[in-house]
Amino acid sequence: MLGSAGTGVIRIGTRGSPLALAQAHETRLRLMQAHGLEEDQFEIVVISTTGDRILNQPLAEIGGKGLFTLEIEEALQAETIDLAVHSMKDMPAILPDGLAFAANLPREDARDAFVSLMVKNLHELPQGALLGSSSVRRNAQALRIRPDLQSVQFRGNVQTRMRKLADGVAMGTFLAVAGLNRLGMSQHISAIMEMDEMLPAVAQGAIGIEIKTSNSRALRLVEAIHHKPTGITIACERAFLAKLEGSCRTPIAGHATITGSTLSFRGQILSLDGKQSSAIAITGPVDDAVTIGTEAAVRAAEQQKIHA
Repeated sequence: MLGSAGTGVIRIGTRGSPLALAQAHETRLRLMQAHGLEEDQFEIVVISTTGDRILNQPLAEIGGKGLFTLEIEEALQAETIDLAVHSMKDMPAILPDGLAFAANLPREDARDAFVSLMVKNLHELPQGALLGSSSVRRNAQALRIRPDLQSVQFRGNVQTRMRKLADGVAMGTFLAVAGLNRLGMSQHISAIMEMDEMLPAVAQGAIGIEIKTSNSRALRLVEAIHHKPTGITIACERAFLAKLEGSCRTPIAGHATITGSTLSFRGQILSLDGKQSSAIAITGPVDDAVTIGTEAAVRAAEQQKIHA
């Protein structure tokens, strides 16, 4: 039974940032439309996570991506929420036993955006300028383009990072195009980083709905809004990440696309300073998405050993 005894209210767990809430609201709307439900049949449950509370340290030093999901997944296990809405790029490669992704919403633009109040693009930053980022992937990729730049820790939600730019903490930063679009803040994009320059994080731009595998009603509800093409590309990308045992400590990028019945995947592993890069590109049948992602990881890891 979903929700409190006798009410049938569907409880959607989410972080409390404006972007997380926008994603939860989009999920609720899609469920309402798919099942003919009213808004009052849902409850948005905001859950504060360790990753949201500790903002003065790099994620790699305090436990990684799982700090954004721990408390939410505990609520799923305890059945105090029925489903959880996540930014897929924030999810660890392996989920806890008994939990699974049951649906993905249609993917937004997966690219990164360069954002600055002073210059139009990354190349216009002055020599030695401060670049704000909490992502080792973005740092490494930026240093590969501009090795002269200096990095400063830049954690917090989109609004917090925009304030830091206004306060002069850094001259530029990177944000996901998808997040800015979903928040109606795309006007702040100075330049979009094309994938040849900055391959995105695995699963960037995708929303995932996580459930407890024993919750059959939740599964039936969210299956109706699953976007299969997004699910296939995300499965490929996450297989790449899982095989590499990737975390926020390792600069890893990956992106898959579908054309007809063919899936194309590009992956990248970098050194922290961006000087070393192992890149891989693989195509294959859509039905082999996980195999393609896994094989790409094996090949990229072999390249990395050669470069070491």
